Amino acid sequence: MSEPNNIQTTPANKLVITMGLVATICGVLIVGAFESTQKPIAENKRIMVERAVFKVLPGATSVREYAATPAGIQPLNDGAVPAGGIKFYAAYDASGALKGIAAEAAGKGYADVVRVLYGYDVACQCIIGMGVVAMRETPGIGDKIITDAAFVKNFEALDVRLNAEMSALANAVKTVKHGTKTNAWQIDAIAGATITSKAVGRGINESAQKLLPMLVPHIGEVKP
Repeated sequence: MSEPNNIQTTPANKLVITMGLVATICGVLIVGAFESTQKPIAENKRIMVERAVFKVLPGATSVREYAATPAGIQPLNDGAVPAGGIKFYAAYDASGALKGIAAEAAGKGYADVVRVLYGYDVACQCIIGMGVVAMRETPGIGDKIITDAAFVKNFEALDVRLNAEMSALANAVKTVKHGTKTNAWQIDAIAGATITSKAVGRGINESAQKLLPMLVPHIGEVKP
């Protein structure tokens, strides 16, 4: 009668088992930590977006995310933008009335891409505010797009009305040489920071040319 084989636990086997247990525990801890930080990260992002929107649309107290598509306006409940759609933010005042629309724009500056958020007023069909989201322009020069009062004034009533067909802007937003602005759709550049100034103008023009023809005809869909 044969005796059963005894499985011996060697030091090498013990090491493999220990490493397997450690890897499993670490995996559980990493997944748990990742999941526990998702809600705070999402909440912090929401707060940052709200603050940026409130800055370019003074008087707004709440924000909702939407996407403008060729077929109309679509609420973004999960943050996923449909193919061919453009994300924007609808801002409302304390009474629930639509205060305006905020959207992102980007243009190549001197050092890198300059990303801004602009506020659109439905009544005047104009941009009434602009804030920088991200940029790496030369300190003291390119960052004047934030601090230069004359440049910021360009965005108090920047004309972005659509043409009669509602297919494009009636007049393209254009950055002009400092001191030569003559029309409401022009941006007076900062002397010495023309490249950064043009990046802002080019980005806003490209964004508005794509977004507004899809948004304006359906603006009623974002009004409460």
